[in-house]
Amino acid sequence: MRETQIAQLTETLRNELSATRRDFHMHPELSGQEQRTAGIVADKLREYGLEVSTGVGGHGVIGLLEGKRDGPVVAWRADMDAVPGDEILDAPYKSRVPGVIHICGHDAHTTIGLGIAQVLSSMRDQVAGQVKFIFQPAEETVVGARAIIAAGGLENPRPGAIFALHIAPLQVGRLGSVSGMVL
Repeated sequence: MRETQIAQLTETLRNELSATRRDFHMHPELSGQEQRTAGIVADKLREYGLEVSTGVGGHGVIGLLEGKRDGPVVAWRADMDAVPGDEILDAPYKSRVPGVIHICGHDAHTTIGLGIAQVLSSMRDQVAGQVKFIFQPAEETVVGARAIIAAGGLENPRPGAIFALHIAPLQVGRLGSVSGMVL
């Protein structure tokens, strides 16, 4: 896969992904209540041609992308839940759910996961191995990951590595990384 090809594909999705993130921001759901978000995620993953499992450990969604070449199994994990609180954003896409907000960036995490799935699915012939997309509910209450694991979400196939990100107040253009378990 060429870096420029991925960048070009991603750029063509900019408006669509922005609209998706804003939709998630307007309709936040508390931990364990991510039904609407999970439904949108599952529908989009199916649209991209992934094998989809829903209801994993609650409202968890898992999408499996089969590459066209042999290779390892890796996973991408994104959290979907929001937190209690009053919206502080004054924008057309501010939360429309009283007392619930996406202040931790999970609307962005979910959208980024969908964007990665969409780009990689369009380049499936260049993907070596399988990519397992894990959309985790109830991260804020620290029960979602355990529930997904207990439900077998990390099996069949079992990833050799799981990647994720967290939105942080870093300077634009700066990226930080941590090896091992975090967040």
